[in-house]
Amino acid sequence: MTTKNHKNPRWLLFVALLAVFAVFAVSCGDDSSTSSTPTTTAAPAPTTTSAAADEMPETPATTAAPAPTTTTATTDEMVETPAPEPAPEAPITQGPAGEAAVAASEISLTDSEIAEVQAGGYTAALLWHTTGAFVNAVTAGARAAFAELGIDVIAETSANFDAAQQANDVETVLAQDPDIIISLAIGPDSGAAAFQPAVDKGVSLVFLSNVPQGYVHGEDYVGIVTDDLAAMGITAADLLADALGGTGNVGYIFHDAAYYVTNQRDQAFKSWLQAKYPDIEIVAEQGISDQSAEEIASAMLIRNPDIDGIYTPWAAGPADGVLAALRAAGASDVAVVTMDLDTNVALDMVEGGNMVGIAADEAYNLGRTMALEGAYGVLGKPAPAFVVVPAIGVTAENIVEGYRQSLNDEPPEEVLEAIGG
Repeated sequence: MTTKNHKNPRWLLFVALLAVFAVFAVSCGDDSSTSSTPTTTAAPAPTTTSAAADEMPETPATTAAPAPTTTTATTDEMVETPAPEPAPEAPITQGPAGEAAVAASEISLTDSEIAEVQAGGYTAALLWHTTGAFVNAVTAGARAAFAELGIDVIAETSANFDAAQQANDVETVLAQDPDIIISLAIGPDSGAAAFQPAVDKGVSLVFLSNVPQGYVHGEDYVGIVTDDLAAMGITAADLLADALGGTGNVGYIFHDAAYYVTNQRDQAFKSWLQAKYPDIEIVAEQGISDQSAEEIASAMLIRNPDIDGIYTPWAAGPADGVLAALRAAGASDVAVVTMDLDTNVALDMVEGGNMVGIAADEAYNLGRTMALEGAYGVLGKPAPAFVVVPAIGVTAENIVEGYRQSLNDEPPEEVLEAIGG
């Protein structure tokens, strides 16, 4: 018997549809696995290596931008800060032959040297060029130091700026056989002749400011003592600049003579004023020798009515003349500075006049230092060739202290009365 295959056509259609559906499902699964959609993988964390820039790995493209720095420009774009202006070079005091200045504080004696001098029975003479508050202060300082050293002062003279009188004073004093003479030689040439007899007798000579022409340090004289000349000029310039507030027009009256003391003081004032205070201009300058400072100041005022200040080389004489000219012109607003303490200029200053400042030295200290160098001489102890004492600035505010430091004295009675002292 033959067996027949009884397959239903509808069943066959169903089976065919299932096969098609299976193929379609597989196809869809393959498409999803090859899609170009980006992944969501996070960028790798930055490393903490400290390697140099050339050794660092490349930063992935997806790494976040670095935090901003505080630099606002690259090195090439930075604007360089200008270097500060160099401070002006201050003038330096030198001796008459260019000797380096040594501070008076360097002049001293040991206890054994003091004892040796005290036991020596030495004598001294003071031969001055003139009289006045300055010389009185130098004398007081010298006498005090000589007393401490047991040295008797056997003579004191004043030549009143007369070279012939000074020569006579030397001869007269030498008759008393002093071991030490301290003096200011009135002139280089006249002084050389005047003091030669003292050199010949082996007297220990100590000079204030000047040295006689041709004298050899350590052979003919012990040493020179004076004020710090450049510091005096600098102090005067600072005092005037302070009074003018650092700006203005200035008249400059200088000592027109070959004298290293006043020359260095004057030049230090001028150079320091010009170097340190560029807003102050010297609009007029005139030297003084025989001509009156009053005439010079009057002419300056006529030619330069906008003048704010005047420098004059010293107090007694030149400064008096300048003050007189200013009073006559009614120029009460013109500031004046000068050198050396003197009653007239001090009184004008404390009364609110034109004088605004005085550069002074330590005159009392000058005398003490000269006396100590005289002791160097009798001991055979070498002394520096050129020694200076400090400069001080005196104003109305420190006038009493200034007199005490400079002259070791109180201001004159009229000055004290003017300040209510």
